Amino acid sequence: MPVSPPDDDAPIELPRGALVGLSVAAFASGISLRVSDPLLPRLASDFSLSLGQAATVITVFAIAYGLSQLLFGPLGDRFGKYRVIAWGCVACAFTTTACAMAPSFQILLVARTFAGATAASVIPLSMAWIGDVTSYERRQPILARFLIGQILGISAGVLAGGYAADHLHWRTPFEGIALLFAITGIGLLRMNSRLPARARQIRPPQGSALARMVSEFGQVIALPWARVVVLTVFAEGAFLYGSFAFMVAHLHQTHSIALAVSGQVVMLFGFGGLLFALSARYLVHRLGEDGLCLWGGALVAASFLVIAWGAHWWWSVPACFLAGLGFYMLHNTLQINATQMAPERRGAAVASFAAAFFTGQSVGIAINGTLIDHIGTAGVITMGAAGVLLVSLNFSRLLRARRSFRSVAV
Repeated sequence: MPVSPPDDDAPIELPRGALVGLSVAAFASGISLRVSDPLLPRLASDFSLSLGQAATVITVFAIAYGLSQLLFGPLGDRFGKYRVIAWGCVACAFTTTACAMAPSFQILLVARTFAGATAASVIPLSMAWIGDVTSYERRQPILARFLIGQILGISAGVLAGGYAADHLHWRTPFEGIALLFAITGIGLLRMNSRLPARARQIRPPQGSALARMVSEFGQVIALPWARVVVLTVFAEGAFLYGSFAFMVAHLHQTHSIALAVSGQVVMLFGFGGLLFALSARYLVHRLGEDGLCLWGGALVAASFLVIAWGAHWWWSVPACFLAGLGFYMLHNTLQINATQMAPERRGAAVASFAAAFFTGQSVGIAINGTLIDHIGTAGVITMGAAGVLLVSLNFSRLLRARRSFRSVAV
């Protein structure tokens, strides 16, 4: 499969299935990311915790996921992104098994922390690798197709967690995720051995590893546009996923429906993202980057308000679907900017982006976990709606200003 790289006119011949393998890894990562959300009421009941206390199982995962980007970005640049992703999946199989075997909530928190740290190797490095082997003009639709795996994984995670909370044990989904990671990791290791040298991009060591890490991240953050993108995705993660984590619990508690049904409703968020992935080429051409941000944020805000205050639970069915469409319109635009904000240090750049996104999630979940006993689930979802709208309006404005500046400069 020929793919034109960004800095070379000659296409890179990739083995059949190279991109599909990464999408499967993203599917496994997506399940692991969101499987805990619908389990919160079950964990709170089994371990005699409040909903806010149970939510720390999501917070520790997000913190570890975000901070570990500071390690995996340079590791991917040094040892080859595809290779690091493959070994990361193998490590995820062990850490997720530890989650399934945790005898107490405290041990579960430790296991989920390590699970977040190992899962950090998958999606951001995959995005960076795709950026290495594709031209900027073709990258957004290709990234969108790759992210179908993550999108379906998020939906499957919410669905599996909700079903397990009602009909199985909370350990069951972790057992299945561990097996999936093991199979995927082995497959990616075999695929890595078939990649051409230019797609592996292994660089010889130069000086101290710590010094290189500090230098690469420092040079990324020194770029003004990189700081804008990183701060924007931090705020997006805090407002959107800080609310999304409590959505299944909100539908369950507010409308007295089973957790499995709540999970099925919220699962539609991922299908909205799937619609974006399938129509990305058209939407990018029709709306442009600033339009995707503007309308994406507006869809998320309107949908979150319907979910928070709708009189009937079935109002949340179209709202969750449209929220997913809106989120991926906004987030994919941020992702495409992340892959290009420092092309010569793409691994570190995308790692910085992911670190900010998941650190923002952990901050948002922690704050909302504290507030939820005072303002309720509807209150935190409403706060998320307002925050995402402000983030999208601001980034859309900055994109238009940047495009105008470039036009004048030319």
